[in-house]
Amino acid sequence: MTSVHEGSPSASVRESGPRPPVEPPAAPLSWAMLSRALAVPLILGLVCFLPALIAAQPGTGVRDTAYWLQLVLTCYAGARLATMILSTRRRLLQGVFWMFVYIAMGVAPFAQAVIGQTPTPVVGPRADLVTAVALVLVGCAAFDLGALLASRRPLRRRTAPRGGGGGGATAHPVRLRLLVLVAFAASGYYVLKLGGPAVFFSSRQEISASVAESGVASGESNVGSAFLKGFGTVPALLALLFYTRRLVTSRRARRSPSTVLVWCALALVNLVVNNPVSNARYWFLTVLVSLLFTAFPSSAAMYRSVLALGVIGALVLFPYADRFRYDDDGYRPVQSSSVFEPLATKDYDQTVMFANTITWVGTRGHTYGRQLAGSAFFFVPRAVWSGKPEDTGVRVGQWMGMNMTNLSAPLWTELWVDFGAAGVIGGLALTGYGAARTDRRYARAVSRDGPGPGSVLAIAAPLIAGYTFILLRGPLLQAAGKPAVAALCLALVTSFRSGRRPH
Repeated sequence: MTSVHEGSPSASVRESGPRPPVEPPAAPLSWAMLSRALAVPLILGLVCFLPALIAAQPGTGVRDTAYWLQLVLTCYAGARLATMILSTRRRLLQGVFWMFVYIAMGVAPFAQAVIGQTPTPVVGPRADLVTAVALVLVGCAAFDLGALLASRRPLRRRTAPRGGGGGGATAHPVRLRLLVLVAFAASGYYVLKLGGPAVFFSSRQEISASVAESGVASGESNVGSAFLKGFGTVPALLALLFYTRRLVTSRRARRSPSTVLVWCALALVNLVVNNPVSNARYWFLTVLVSLLFTAFPSSAAMYRSVLALGVIGALVLFPYADRFRYDDDGYRPVQSSSVFEPLATKDYDQTVMFANTITWVGTRGHTYGRQLAGSAFFFVPRAVWSGKPEDTGVRVGQWMGMNMTNLSAPLWTELWVDFGAAGVIGGLALTGYGAARTDRRYARAVSRDGPGPGSVLAIAAPLIAGYTFILLRGPLLQAAGKPAVAALCLALVTSFRSGRRPH
């Protein structure tokens, strides 16, 4: 008598009855064919056509060492971005990193080098600009090296507990409801403190004036306003992301009227406090990217669309997206005869500010961790810490004599100020290593064997990917508030103990 094992195909048929034959999925094959068709034009477009088109623009730029280094950096970042888009794996953090580098540290500075204009003046010698571009290129190579080392190290597997649940960090159901209550309360207080919902659909200038009138910020410290904006926007976004994932991954949640109603209420709150009118463009990008990656966690098409269309949007739309920064009297529309001229005159000052920071450090020396300590302890008021460092961009802008000191300080700049070239290389290598490890764990979290609808990493990774734009642009002190609030909210809901039944 022939025995049949439990896990054998015959046992499955005996238990569940005959099943119709299942055809192999055609999607991977079709995407493989599509990727081969897109590979050549995509690589040629990012690496060859766009840089050549910029180089052909009329301008007064000097074609010296800085020019050629910038061209090499643009082509290198374009090749790496094309690799991310065509990859069979979704690499959220690495993809966003290379998209930022290609646009803000590659294409835009290259257009500035050709046209001969910069959004912020270069106050130091030309040699400092050459050093800045070279260090950006070396930092990108260090990022790649760190990512390569991360790919060589196997991930530690967590065994799933009995009864399902998938293991890993998951959102505790009761504490998730508590986060929803905190989101409603904090956002409601934020709206009332600033004078009602109408303020959030006027302009960022009006929002800043309302925050100043609320009394939460003083002339010496912005800690109060940072916490008000952080708790008014971040818990609402995180709660919406968690409920979005529940609706996307759980049929039971989609059939629950209470879950759908809570999601609708959270969407309405986010429409008020996280809309593109009253928030900075980089923060709205964070909201948009995190929502897309959460709503479509397994969609390769969405991942590639975000990276590919993000380049087009950054080049064409982003320079004009500050329409709501000022009211009608203070708004000055961009007038340009070329699509590349706004890249040379608006927003993308990362490379020139790195060059100015190198000049500034040359006059006073490195700070050996002091600037990064100020970012890490951003929550300490200046009344308590009298020598607390200011934003790196603000310090350099004041030294330059600029009236407007809301200037960028990219990650390369922050590392250079404290630790010099060794800090840039080591810091970017660690960043690449951490990004690659997080991407691999995220891929596991959104797989069928992951922790399920309540996976914390499936929410945290898209949020970090969206916020990468702000962290890379800098300054870190200015950007530290909202990640701290997000960390507190995630710590509130995270549980490492799965229930006996899967969600």
